[in-house]
Amino acid sequence: MAEQKATNVTWHDGDIAREDRNQLLGQQGATLWFTGLSGSGKSTVAVALEQALFHRSKLSYRLDGDNIRLGINKNLGFSADDRSENIRRIGEIAKLFVDSGVIALSSFISPYRADRDRVRELHAESNFAFIEVFVDCSLAEAEARDPKGLYRKARAGEIKNFTGIDDPYEAPTQPEIHLHTDKMTLEEEVDVIMDYLEQHGFIDSHQ
Repeated sequence: MAEQKATNVTWHDGDIAREDRNQLLGQQGATLWFTGLSGSGKSTVAVALEQALFHRSKLSYRLDGDNIRLGINKNLGFSADDRSENIRRIGEIAKLFVDSGVIALSSFISPYRADRDRVRELHAESNFAFIEVFVDCSLAEAEARDPKGLYRKARAGEIKNFTGIDDPYEAPTQPEIHLHTDKMTLEEEVDVIMDYLEQHGFIDSHQ
C-alpha cells in the first residue's frame, strides 16, 4: 500500500454532502469493479451497461484499463508492483466518482486478489459501495477471441508478464456478481447487473 509522503495536509469537507448529490442525481453512487482475463468481455459489458443506465437517466462513468494507462497511469508498466499501484490509483479515482454520486464502472484485469481487496477496503473506510463483478471466461475462449492479438504476442514471447500466460490471474472467491461471458449473451449480462442495482437500491426500479 502506498504511504502518505506529503505532510501537513488535511482533508477538507464541503457543505454539500454525498447524500445531497445522490438525491440530486436520483441514484446511489457505487463502484462496479469488473475483473477478468483479457478478452473476457469486461469493457464490452461496461460499455453496454453504461448505455443501459443512460437510457434510464442514470449517470455513470467508465474507467477503462487502456484509457487510464494512456493518461494518469502512463508511467506504469505491467510488473507486479506497477499493477498494484495501477489498481490503487484507480481505486482512489473510483472513490471520488462514488462520492460525487456517480456509478463508476471500473474495467480492469486486476489479476491479484489482494489488490482488489485493498480497493474494497478503501471504499469500506468511507462507507462507499464496492461491487465486484467477476467477468468469468475460460482462458481457451478468451484466447480464441483475442480481440487485440495480445495472446498471440504473449505466446510468441513478444509480451512479458501477460495475465493467463506467464502471470497468474487470481479469480474472486465471493464476487457480488458473477457473469459467465462464454455462456451468457450480452443482454443477459446487463440484465443481471441492472437487477442487482435495482434490488440493492442504487437505482430505482424500472417502471
